[in-house]
Formats: sequence, structure tokens, C-alpha cells
Amino acid sequence: MSIRVALEHHMSYRFDRTVRLSPHVVRLRPAPHCRTPILAYSLRVSPPAHFLNWQQDPFGNYLARLVFPEPARELVVDVDLIADLGVINPFDFFVEETAEQYPFSYDASLLRDLAPYFSYDETSPLVAQWTDDWLRSPAGGPTGLRIVDFLVEVNQRVARSVAYTVRMEPGVQTPDETLEKAVGSCRDSAWLLVHVLRRLGLAARFVSGYLVQLRPDDKPLDGPAGPLADFTDLHAWAEVYLPGAGWIGLDPTSGLLAGEGHIPLVCSPHPSSAAPISGATGPCEVTFEFSNTGSRLDEPVRARTVRVRDGEALVTDGPFAETKEQIAGFDILDCADLDEAIEVAGKHPMARHGLLEVRPFWPFQKD
Repeated sequence: MSIRVALEHHMSYRFDRTVRLSPHVVRLRPAPHCRTPILAYSLRVSPPAHFLNWQQDPFGNYLARLVFPEPARELVVDVDLIADLGVINPFDFFVEETAEQYPFSYDASLLRDLAPYFSYDETSPLVAQWTDDWLRSPAGGPTGLRIVDFLVEVNQRVARSVAYTVRMEPGVQTPDETLEKAVGSCRDSAWLLVHVLRRLGLAARFVSGYLVQLRPDDKPLDGPAGPLADFTDLHAWAEVYLPGAGWIGLDPTSGLLAGEGHIPLVCSPHPSSAAPISGATGPCEVTFEFSNTGSRLDEPVRARTVRVRDGEALVTDGPFAETKEQIAGFDILDCADLDEAIEVAGKHPMARHGLLEVRPFWPFQKD
């Protein structure tokens, strides 16, 4: 079952004087290969007197090219979209038999097509040492690993090597700088992972996009609890090309593969061609403001299954009883919210021996 999320991204540049604006390029439209369905999208730009042309760059990304015929005191860009977040299994792909284990070789035609995605800085001694240490590790390194295990391992190794920080300075750190500091933003970790993958002989590219993370309805029985509140922001990760599977997203900030919450906007061999917006103005002082918010739209009614084992109430998502033969009876309870309904259900004698399904009948009233 999917959840629809409305995302609003606002950027404003306010100038201390009227200035001329050069043509600007905005890269804030979901990429053609985005797996999360985008139900609606809009781009609004101020000043109103402008010309907008949609284009695609050499890598297939959507570009909005803006031309401003008149001077202006501000530039405002607003993106609104609705994403249909259904569960995406990031491991749901097949690879060619020749690429089932690391290392493998791309055929000649792929090597030619993917040429821009193999280039790396050969004068990066720390990246070279990092990859060589892994290749020569006593545990055997990545050689001979199933390609899925290889992707998980290299992604998590980068995640363990670099602590995450919010870095407001423009640009991207060099991969060596990120390794030396052992700290970086999402774009720094992504660019490091791209270099590591290329040095290991794989085609990789830099990705800029939106990340949507939703607070889970129930606490997991084990593992991390996830975000405490719904969250969305600009994010960066990497993609690697596997024969038979295509581009696979790897997020070195979390150490996970890209899922339904990763909405790619632009994919490029280099971060410099993946900036959300680029352009120039006449000389001036600029005040920059931005916001990125997400909100859930009306959700379909969701059921919970409650059972009590060894004195502990276990709650799982989704309906269990869907036929008359499985339903022993039902009660209508007046509860303030879903948590209270689950608590009441856990005290029912049937919960100790079977299963109880909790399903909202009338919407819970919000203050």
C-alpha cells in the first residue's frame, strides 16, 4: 500500500538592487528513470516576465532553461510535486551471468557507451590506498563476492569511513579530502563512492535528488527506529551500472541501497553538472532563502493486526482476516486514536490465543 506525499521546494534569491539575470538552468524535475511514481509536478518562477524551455542534457536529465528579458530584484523558484510512495525492493533486479560476481568485464559496446563514467582522479593517493587495502585485506577483499554482496559491502564501507555533517559551503570536497577528514555532507560521500567504484573498475555516476523519509507508524521489533518525523530535503547519492540490471542506486550516507524515498533529479559523471540551479547576475548583494517540506495527503484506511504473546503486545501492519470464514465477530469501540485502539485490543482475551484486527471505521478526530 502506497502513501502519497506532497513535496514543496522553495528557493529565493533577493538582490539589494535591480540587476540583469543571465540565462539560468534549473535541474529540479524528476529524472526519466525515477522509479517512484510522480503523480503531479509544477515549476513556478518569478519574475513572471521570463521564457521557459524544457530540454534534456546529454545524459537525459530534464533541464528548465530560463531567459529573463528584463532586470529584476529577485529570483524565486518553487517546485511542487506529489509522489506515490509504494514499497520498492532495491534488490529486485537481475544481472547478466557474466556480471554475477566481482570482478567482471563490460563488453566493448558498453565500455564505449559508459566511457564518461569510468574517469577518476589518478592523483588521489588516499582513495588508491583505501581501495588497495580492501582488495588486499586478510579477509579476502571483494574478489569473488556475489555482485549484490559487493554493492552492499562497498556502500557500507564508505558509510563507516565518513561521518555525516551538514555542510553549507558551496562545492564538493575532493575524495581524498573527505577520506582525510572522515566527515562530509551527502554530496561528499556520494562523490567519494563514485571514485571508489570507478577505481574498482565499475561505471558510476553522481546523483542529486530529493530524499523523502516517513516516520514509521509502529516501532520495529529490531533494527533502527527510523526518523522521528516525516522529512524531505535535497540529497545526493551514487549509481553504478550493472549489465542486465542498469543503474543501481547506492546511498553512502545511510549505507543502504536507494529505495522509494530516493527521487533522482539529475545524474551526471561529475557533480559540477548536477547543481539544482546555475546562472549569473550583475554585481549585487544576495539574500538566499530556501525550504523543503513534505506532507502526507489523505491516506487510505490501514489495518493493524494485534496479538499478545508472553505478555507482550505484538502489532503488525496490514489486515489479516479478509474472508468471512476467518472472522469470529467484531466490536465497535470509541477510541481517541489508533494507539488507544491497539491498547484496548491487546487486553481482549482473544489476543492471547489468536489475532485481532484493528481497523478505523470512522476517522479519528484531530485537534
